[in-house]
Amino acid sequence: MKIIFVRHGHPDYVNDCLTPLGHRQAAQAAVRLKDEGIEQIFSSPYGRAYETAQHTAKMLSKDVTKLDFIREIKWGSSNGEEVYAEGHPWDTSLYAISLGHALMDEEWTQNPPFCNNIVFAETERVAIGTDAWLESLGYKREGTNYRVVGDHTDRTIAVFSHGGSSTAVFSHMLNLPFFYLCRALCPDFTAITVLTLSDEKGTLTAPTIEIANDSRHIRSEGISYEM
Repeated sequence: MKIIFVRHGHPDYVNDCLTPLGHRQAAQAAVRLKDEGIEQIFSSPYGRAYETAQHTAKMLSKDVTKLDFIREIKWGSSNGEEVYAEGHPWDTSLYAISLGHALMDEEWTQNPPFCNNIVFAETERVAIGTDAWLESLGYKREGTNYRVVGDHTDRTIAVFSHGGSSTAVFSHMLNLPFFYLCRALCPDFTAITVLTLSDEKGTLTAPTIEIANDSRHIRSEGISYEM
């Protein structure tokens, strides 16, 4: 199975929708995706992701299925005590690096001012939802890998979501630390990341990264990265 993850276009966060620029980016992403053989489209229930998905869905004459677990993650103090940068994962990872922490080793997250961040519960929520969703698609989690249990796994699907929630999905599927991926990926608007899984029924498989953070289709817009 090929799973195409797409971040939403340039947003109006206050109104949870796309800006005119975001719609242009989503239209460009749809053109980029039109020949990928996408059979099914999923989206976060949030407006900015769903509107982005609609451009591809319209081009391909497909419906969009909303997935609640892929909604954007939250961050902040879990107990009222100080948490660095209000818990913002990307600022947190930069600060951890400035202190000399290795992001592949998350022992530092067990200590103040990092440990009381609700983002940990949020990434766990995404991980649980990811496994339930993948099992519905024919992949059952076993330890750190997936058993191919379905019959129709040789297909391509697309998922439209957010920088944070998609990073949480990648962290779980790839067994890589969340804060490490916050620095390693940093997806731009409508950035495309593709993971593939074996379709051989009965085998254990792990995702292969085919494409990561590809936003070449919008670079002509000249919009800088913004999380």
